[in-house]
Amino acid sequence: MGDRHTWTAAPAAAERARSVLAAAWSCAVTAEGGREEFVGAHTVAADGRVLLHVPEDSSLLTAAICAPRGEPSAVLEFADVAPVPVRNRIRARLWLAGWFAPEDGHLAFHPTRAVLRQPSGTVVVDLDELAEAEPDPLAIGESALLTHLADAHPDAVERLTRLVEPDSLHGAVRVQPLAVDRHGLTLRIERARGNGDVRLPFHKPADTVAQLTERMHVLLNQASSASCPRALQRHRTDGDG
Repeated sequence: MGDRHTWTAAPAAAERARSVLAAAWSCAVTAEGGREEFVGAHTVAADGRVLLHVPEDSSLLTAAICAPRGEPSAVLEFADVAPVPVRNRIRARLWLAGWFAPEDGHLAFHPTRAVLRQPSGTVVVDLDELAEAEPDPLAIGESALLTHLADAHPDAVERLTRLVEPDSLHGAVRVQPLAVDRHGLTLRIERARGNGDVRLPFHKPADTVAQLTERMHVLLNQASSASCPRALQRHRTDGDG
């Protein structure tokens, strides 16, 4: 069958968490009873530790110096936001509990607990697995890839709906690309009331943009040979205008 796929894997929790860390542009820190948002101030070390760059007069730096070493003293929150405008744009949230230590002009965060929340549920991420995992190879470029697909190729997005079960498209008023990783593409199906997500797995992983292009062509060819979903046809005129 043209709309069947043999590769069904999805990112493991640790890999998904590392992808959130790699792509997030801001970090919310709760410490000493206060909460502060840092934009463009964090980097991620090879072992997954978060390095936060704060001003020398930052109260967070003072608290880190004074806090007992090794005791949980802060919670970091990262949000994974869909680059394409859709309802409920937060795709995942990652919380890291742990402690800061001054290190070479920045604060190094040592996690003692990691929690990842996605629409599929909330999981505690093993810290050893988090340290060893690598972010998805498409995570950094995902935003540009998805916005290009949505803005320049809406016809391709509509064609891909032919790979979606008709029941999932019932009442659909708009379909947008929500996420892409090395394992597959996720579509957000918006209805008059509520929304849902459908994943289109690739036949094998894509580790580069060139491989992703080939995987997308395979999906589009499969879609071209599939029947057009009547549910979406019925509601095509009910979009955003």
